[in-house]
Amino acid sequence: MTAPASPALLQRTGITTALLIGAIGLFWGGNWPAVRFSLMDIPPFSLRAIGFTVGAVMLLGWAWIRQLPLAISAEEWPWLVIAGVFTILGFNVGTAFGQLHMPTSQAAIIAFTMPCWALLMAIGILGERITRRQWLGLGLGQAGLLILLGPAAWRAGSEGLVGPLFVLCAALSWALGTVLIKRRGGWKGHPVAITGWQFAICAVPMVLLAAGLESPPSPLEWRTTTWLGLSYHLVFAICLAQMLWFRNVNRLTIGQSTISTLIIPVVGVSSAVVLLGEPFTLHILVALALTLSAVAIVMTQRKTTA
Repeated sequence: MTAPASPALLQRTGITTALLIGAIGLFWGGNWPAVRFSLMDIPPFSLRAIGFTVGAVMLLGWAWIRQLPLAISAEEWPWLVIAGVFTILGFNVGTAFGQLHMPTSQAAIIAFTMPCWALLMAIGILGERITRRQWLGLGLGQAGLLILLGPAAWRAGSEGLVGPLFVLCAALSWALGTVLIKRRGGWKGHPVAITGWQFAICAVPMVLLAAGLESPPSPLEWRTTTWLGLSYHLVFAICLAQMLWFRNVNRLTIGQSTISTLIIPVVGVSSAVVLLGEPFTLHILVALALTLSAVAIVMTQRKTTA
């Protein structure tokens, strides 16, 4: 019989989880304006080819230096490929093209309807039971996203729907990939190696498409903001946040891990206000309060004792 965990251990675990969620929120939230700056000089396929290739080299190189196991078992390879295609390739390509057709703040909002789709997929694929607290948190979070989006979404014509459609597909792709990571369960490979191999696989089609369809300007012609945005994107979003996300999905339920990401659009919109000059209005403040309330409700759920 396994002894129950001590209150001190549970507290440390909770603090660690909160720190991981906070780091993911900051890294991916700040990535939205970083990508927008990068897209000013780098076409979308080229940007993703650079990001995925550098991410693979950095993560696999770090694993090799730290002597972490690089080998992936045969039974995990299909799951690794499929999950990587949805969580990395589908999401990143969709959001890149989406930002070319709509404001960054609105793209971030639509992308993080992902928890809604992930929760619904988890019911059918994982058989998870969603608690009332999770439904409440989800409802508050989605209300915050709708308020943040504002009435512009309802006035958009067919041309205005191109960007939202790209980002919505990205959200669905990320949701499915996240559920599949959880469905596999018990991953034997190290998170650094798994994420590195996923980037390597996703880099192949991006390199081919970029070479065949795009002609980006020379790096010598890139603006300073492009270099800064790309550097942030590669280090914090591609390498650190993606690896932490894989780890968090394995530690938490789908409801907790996905609803907790609702903090990311708050950071994304706030950084867009500061860095891209987008207006900061009352409805953004209301959405911020609703989103933070959603995260708090889900992540502070008490465990029932036997």
